[in-house]
Amino acid sequence: MAEILNNNNFESEVENGVVVVDFFATWCGPCKMLAPVFEELGNEMNESAKFVKVDIDQSMEIARKFMVSTVPTMMIFKDGKQVDTMVGFMPKDSIKAKVEAHI
Repeated sequence: MAEILNNNNFESEVENGVVVVDFFATWCGPCKMLAPVFEELGNEMNESAKFVKVDIDQSMEIARKFMVSTVPTMMIFKDGKQVDTMVGFMPKDSIKAKVEAHI
C-alpha cells in the first residue's frame, strides 16, 4: 500500500527523484476508484518512481500549499519541484505515460 504522507514528512519524501502524490479524501468516490490503479502503478514502477498519498482532510496545510481544490488530484514531483498535475480519475495508461515523461 502507498505510504500516506503528512505535514511532518511530506517535504523529505518528495525531494529526491520522481514522486507521484495522490491527494485524496476518504469520502471521495473517484478517489476510491483510483486507489487500486494508483497502487498497481506504484508496484509496477517502484524502481523509477515513488507513489505516495496525502489525505487532504488530515493534511490540510499541504493541500492548501498546492491549491488542491478537487480530489483526486495527482501531482508529479521531480527532485522536490512540482512538474505536472492530473485532476480527477484517469486511466492507468494515461497516468503511466505522464509519469514516464518525467523519468
